[in-house]
Amino acid sequence: MKKTQTAKLWNMKGLGVALTAVLVSFVSFLLLVATTAFAGGPANRPTFTSQNPADYVVFNAITNNPKHGDERNSVLIREAGVGQYVNEIKLQPGKEYEVYSYFHNNAKSSLNTGEGTGIARNTRMSADVPTVVKPGERGRVTTTISASNANPARVWDEAYITSDSTVAIRYVPASAVVTSSGAVNGAKLSTSLFSKEGTFLGYNELNGILPGCADYAGYVVYRIKVDQPAFDVKKEVAPSGSTDWKKQVNSKLSGKVDFKITYKNTGTTDQNNVTIKDVLPKGMTYVAGSTTLVNATNPNGRTVGDNVTKDGINIGNYGPGATATVTFSAQVSSAAEGFACGENTLTNKVSAITGNGTKDDTAKVIVDVACKPKECKPGIPEGDKRCNPEPCVPKDGETVDKNGNCVPAALPTTGPAQIIAGILGVALVSLGVAYWIRSRNEYKKALAGFTEDFTAEPPEQLLEAKSEPAKDTHSKKFHK
Repeated sequence: MKKTQTAKLWNMKGLGVALTAVLVSFVSFLLLVATTAFAGGPANRPTFTSQNPADYVVFNAITNNPKHGDERNSVLIREAGVGQYVNEIKLQPGKEYEVYSYFHNNAKSSLNTGEGTGIARNTRMSADVPTVVKPGERGRVTTTISASNANPARVWDEAYITSDSTVAIRYVPASAVVTSSGAVNGAKLSTSLFSKEGTFLGYNELNGILPGCADYAGYVVYRIKVDQPAFDVKKEVAPSGSTDWKKQVNSKLSGKVDFKITYKNTGTTDQNNVTIKDVLPKGMTYVAGSTTLVNATNPNGRTVGDNVTKDGINIGNYGPGATATVTFSAQVSSAAEGFACGENTLTNKVSAITGNGTKDDTAKVIVDVACKPKECKPGIPEGDKRCNPEPCVPKDGETVDKNGNCVPAALPTTGPAQIIAGILGVALVSLGVAYWIRSRNEYKKALAGFTEDFTAEPPEQLLEAKSEPAKDTHSKKFHK
């Protein structure tokens, strides 16, 4: 560098001397006493002291900076505007935090003159912030300082962030500001700060030229906001026309109920194109034209389409804290088919679908279906005293049947079979009598001396006469 250019660098319109005290005072107010453990790098790089600075361009290597402490601990964080900067902090959703990054070219000020070998060229700063921090993680907020003629060419340090819940982190636009005793004091850095190459630093202007010595040091502070995409969805039910919303109601067959779905953005980010989708259980049907949406845009309610139980309905965009309510009606089946006798639990499920995930909730309808009575005997329901009658004691002329009942004793049987048997018996007796009479007559004829070819029926007197023993008339006559 020519001498005239070098001399011009030091003039700075008197800003250097005027602002140095301000810079030192502000830094000493903000920072904690430096610790001896660092996570920056590169590791084991050469270090220097304020009494014996470097003979070349190197950044943040002085270990006993009177106002800052150990410059290797160059990145700190705090809740925006609250307390001191620290190395590690627990984030809370919805709050903003400030990240502090110190930069100092440790070359001796004498090297700024002449050829200007102590002046850093193409000095840049780049920052890296995690977009999401989950429970149990230790996120790193890193700042890197680089220069084309520095040794080492790049140095870095980091602060740590944790959270009890999953959170998202975003940069607060236009919040990165340089504090310096030079003309760049108060300048805002572009979002290229968060690129790999980073953005230029400087003293007189943001052109990458930074002389050595603490008088030309400075720091950058930018803000991050902790967002937590979160929402709730709640499902309730009530008898149709009632506002007594509950998680469970009773209904009969053909009963009608109303469902209420409440969505709320409980996070710190906007949620766009929120969709509500409901799934009715078997045994219930949607009542067409019954869906109503109430939100900030429609405070008195607006009837929306009938897709809530099909593909779902888009209820719009909601910022942090905003709510919406969707109501619709459903009819319980009028037929008992498909239901068990007794209590049937119909569970209705709703899903709130957002770009940050899906949440579900349920409400229940209890349907009581009458049971058909069970019978212990045909026509006799269980529990009837006839199912277990007292044993009977038969009276005279009674007997006990197979069912334990007293019945009249059996009378002579006169059924068709018995009648036929009786007829056959009479016929047989008649035939027997006829046979006996005939046999007797034939016997008598034989005794009377009739031959078999005598077919005429002799008089009974003749038969009797013939059959009597023959009188010995001859003897009588002879003795006469």
